[in-house]
Amino acid sequence: MAGTSHIALDLLKRAHPPDTALAIFTEKVLHKPLHLRPSSPDPNSQDARARRRLQRLRKQEKIRRRQRPKPLSAKEKRITGIYEIPKEKQKYAIYVPLYRMWLGYIWEILGMGKGKQSWVTAQGAGGKIASADFHGSKLTVVRSTCVSLVGLKGIVVRDTKFTFQIVTEKNELKTIPKNHTIFEFHIPQPDAIAEADITLNKDISDEDLGVNALVFQIHGSSFEYRAVDRATKKFKQRPLPEL
Repeated sequence: MAGTSHIALDLLKRAHPPDTALAIFTEKVLHKPLHLRPSSPDPNSQDARARRRLQRLRKQEKIRRRQRPKPLSAKEKRITGIYEIPKEKQKYAIYVPLYRMWLGYIWEILGMGKGKQSWVTAQGAGGKIASADFHGSKLTVVRSTCVSLVGLKGIVVRDTKFTFQIVTEKNELKTIPKNHTIFEFHIPQPDAIAEADITLNKDISDEDLGVNALVFQIHGSSFEYRAVDRATKKFKQRPLPEL
């Protein structure tokens, strides 16, 4: 097989004279430079390690993205009733401890407590009250464009963007729109509650509030924010058209 000529040379001889075919074969085939490059990077180089690490992180992120549950849509929330309170849980006594916890929370943010100040100013307390979370507070409707809502009183179990949901003393769940509604709530003095020796599971009556209880009114039209949004929002003083 050593004497067998190259197939490329045989093809060139068919199209060119023997000398020309031999010159082309020698230049283009035998002496053709062959540029080689590595098929894979050096495993010991930093670039290769960084590239492998990036590929590994992308693969892990892709796996996590597949495993991450998708948030429920509004329609799925309505179907599953994830935010609905069952009928057997619509009991006023269940949320009395929540109200007592809210009192401790509001005392803390207003700087009230045993041995501390017993009064607040509008400038100092206004922004804190506006940013406070009202889950667990006891609200009373004092004014509303819907007269049937006036006088409703209960503990807030859900504070949405446009409504307050309260459980009344009659074990009824009421949804009250914030728009065009004025709510009132009382904050008793911590010393008065301590002297009354009221347990955590006992409700605080109007007589237990004492004459020194702080009374606040909030305009629901200015509270049309979620509780988490109010916590980071800066409220500015502005005239209220309802007044």
